[in-house]
Amino acid sequence: MSEAGDAGQASGADADARADADVVARIHLALADAVARLVAAGARDEALAVFVPRQRRMLVTREAVLRPVGRVWRLGVLLLDGDGVLRATGSIVRATEPGRPAYQSLSAETRRAYRAAAQRGHFPAGETVNYDAEVIEVDADGLRASTGPVFVRDGRAFVRWNAATPDAAVPLEAYLAERVGLLADPPLGA
Repeated sequence: MSEAGDAGQASGADADARADADVVARIHLALADAVARLVAAGARDEALAVFVPRQRRMLVTREAVLRPVGRVWRLGVLLLDGDGVLRATGSIVRATEPGRPAYQSLSAETRRAYRAAAQRGHFPAGETVNYDAEVIEVDADGLRASTGPVFVRDGRAFVRWNAATPDAAVPLEAYLAERVGLLADPPLGA
C-alpha cells in the first residue's frame, strides 16, 4: 500500500512540476511577445535608474544620484525592459530643475531631492525616471507565494493591478495585451 501511495505522490509531484514549467514558459512567451510588439511599434519608453544615497568617501561627500541603468516600458503596475525582465513599478520622478528649498513640507522637499538626484544622473529635462523597481523573478515557487503584482494561482499567472484590493486580479496575458496595446497604439490625444 505504501508503494502505491509513494507512486501516486511521485506522479502528482511530476504533474505539479510540469504545470509549473508550463506556466513559467507561458509567462516568458507573453513577455517576449510584449517586447516584440513594443519594439515593432516604436513605443515610448522611460528611464530606469538606481538610487545611490549621499555618501562620504575619504574627505569627499558625494550627493545622492539616480544612476541610469536602462530603459523600460511602463505597463501600469509593471515595468518591462528589452530583455524581457519584469519589474514591479516602484517610484517615479520627472527630471526637472529641482528648484530651491522652500521648506513647505517634507514630501515637497523629498520630491525636490529626487529631482536633484535625477539631474545629477544627467537625465534630459522632462524625462520620466523609474527607480526602486524590484525585479520580479519568474519562477513558479516564488510566484505562487508572491505578494507582489504578479502571482500564480491554479496554474495561471495573474496581475494584481490594485494593491488596495488584492483579490482584484486579471490574467497576465490579458493585462499585457491591453497595456501593450495602449503603448503601441495610444488613443488620440494621449
